[in-house]
Amino acid sequence: MRAEPIPDSPMSQTPAVGEDATAQLARIWQESLGVDSISLDQNYFDLGGDSSVAVRLFAQIEREFKVKLPLATLFEAPTIEELARVLSREASSSGWSPLVAIQTEGSRPPFFCMHGAGGHILVYRDLSRRLGSNQPFYGLQAPGLDGSRPPLTRVEDMAAMYVKEIRKMQPHGPYFLGGYCMGGTVALEVAQQIQAQGERVALLALFDTMDWSKIPIPSFLGKGYQSVQRLLFHAANFFRLDSRGMGRFFREKVKTLRARIPVWRGMLRAEFGGQSPEATSESLVLAKLWQTNDRACVNYVPRPYSGRIIDFRPLKQYRAFDRPDAKWKHLAKGGLKVVVLPTYPAGMLVEPFVKYLAAALEKSIDDAIRSSAN
Repeated sequence: MRAEPIPDSPMSQTPAVGEDATAQLARIWQESLGVDSISLDQNYFDLGGDSSVAVRLFAQIEREFKVKLPLATLFEAPTIEELARVLSREASSSGWSPLVAIQTEGSRPPFFCMHGAGGHILVYRDLSRRLGSNQPFYGLQAPGLDGSRPPLTRVEDMAAMYVKEIRKMQPHGPYFLGGYCMGGTVALEVAQQIQAQGERVALLALFDTMDWSKIPIPSFLGKGYQSVQRLLFHAANFFRLDSRGMGRFFREKVKTLRARIPVWRGMLRAEFGGQSPEATSESLVLAKLWQTNDRACVNYVPRPYSGRIIDFRPLKQYRAFDRPDAKWKHLAKGGLKVVVLPTYPAGMLVEPFVKYLAAALEKSIDDAIRSSAN
């Protein structure tokens, strides 16, 4: 992955990276993470970094180094020392790719996981780690995430771009695909297009994904009821844990809340701020991307899929989503397998509950590998 300047802007100038880059980065990391000192080889995620902090961190790096880096750079360079090397590369406008290597080692077939409505793929880090060092894992991030280009507005167009990148990395199948929430919707369309090209999809794994075109836009009262349900589900997840797990789960949910705050801030600016000088701020970029992706999901009408679908679900779902016509039985012509995980909504990608998804997904990959060999 290489740093990408914004075309026709000051970002296209030569990166201002000197010998003191590590010292500058250390200061930026300390300010962003709120710590007094950081070693050059300390891992960003081990220091408590999350996607919301990454937004501020990379915005400051852009201001000081004149280089626009995608958030997923943290998978390639999670330490100050490694990030300084990335910044020292020659910036290239052709270096950005939606395909991000989260875990490259391993002898098993690669698993390709599509981004959710937020556009980034940092949420899959724990799932990849739980799958182990023998499972290659790649994420597909959304164009427009860095603010240098407009986001795509149709799921079909996103899938066409991702299929091209997936097949550059793996020219032929069988392919192993998946995604959470909107990511499952995109994975379904990716699978459709791969099959249309004459290739085989061995696994299509949907994590808490619905046919969003079948779910009506909630009323004001409906949104309120859904918010109450969300709190109840968080509480239900919390009380399923022992004291140690409760602490870990609480910290994970705080990280998630912090990641949403920039998006909410951006939505308010977009709604009430007009075209202010802040229109290109990171929070506004994230908010517009999120809203565009949401609209793309609602407008996407999935076609019958000739292959098999593995539907990973929580113990219960939001009442608005719990509709037979929003499920996949009528579209999965090759069969549907439902896997119910011992967690409530918004828990399956979060520690410690992600271990259940990882175990079930690993088994599904094993089963698909055996089927492909026959």
